[in-house]
Amino acid sequence: MSKFPTVLVAMLVVAALLASCNLPFLRQNTAGVQTSAALTVQAALTSAAPVATATFTAAPFPTLPPASATMPSATSAPAVTATSNCDAADFITDVTYPDGTLVDAGSAFTKTWRFKNIGTCSWTTSYALVFKSGDAMGGPAVQALTGNVNPGQTADVSVDLTAPAGSGTYTGNWSLRNAAGVSFFTGFYVQVKVGGGGGAFAVTNVGFQVTGTCPNFHYKFTITTNGAGTVTYHRVFSDGGTDTLPGSLTFSAAGTKVGGEYDAYFGVAGGSGWTDVYIDSPNHQQFGRANYSCP
Repeated sequence: MSKFPTVLVAMLVVAALLASCNLPFLRQNTAGVQTSAALTVQAALTSAAPVATATFTAAPFPTLPPASATMPSATSAPAVTATSNCDAADFITDVTYPDGTLVDAGSAFTKTWRFKNIGTCSWTTSYALVFKSGDAMGGPAVQALTGNVNPGQTADVSVDLTAPAGSGTYTGNWSLRNAAGVSFFTGFYVQVKVGGGGGAFAVTNVGFQVTGTCPNFHYKFTITTNGAGTVTYHRVFSDGGTDTLPGSLTFSAAGTKVGGEYDAYFGVAGGSGWTDVYIDSPNHQQFGRANYSCP
């Protein structure tokens, strides 16, 4: 067999091998392999290290404690208040038997004081007049008030007494006591002189009776004495006015007489007024009071 065919065959094989590197479908397959490989790598990377996604979670608002725990309430500290002046009184006058009045030995008499309630609490019938010391003159140890006295009002408080049998000056000390049994006003007293059966002539009481309705009232007053004599008096009004001419009454013995009757006009809505009688002789003392008020 000649060498030529062998050489020729070898050359054809080499040419075929060289040509195969440029075939189109091999390039496409190679590209496909590369693309597939790239996708495979990308998938692997994605699986192995996923891209972090930023997320936002709203932080919850803190739960506030109750208002009472974060802020003191209005009553968490004691409030500063003025000291209450519940029970307080002011002495106005001796309505009957002023100090040093002469009385007969063993005679009965009624002592009356006038007070004003200047406290913040009403005096009720649970409040009382209480004997404290000195000469009791037959009076009670405790005597309840006969009615209520509101703050700002005045009241006449009376006690029935009996003059001692012996001559001399006698003094009894009294006080006002509240419903709790605590004395809140002291220092007032009754003082009389016993003359051994011949007491000096004096007015012992003036009483008022008021009738009618606002604005037209009618009142009368009575005068009581401890014996025979002449009494002179004049009226005093809440607006500061007085009678220009005093009246008079003559007593032949101890007793009570009507001093006068009058019509009174008081038309002040929501207001109040009064009329007093002042004894010019023999006592030189203001007695009694007629009160008027219009709603």
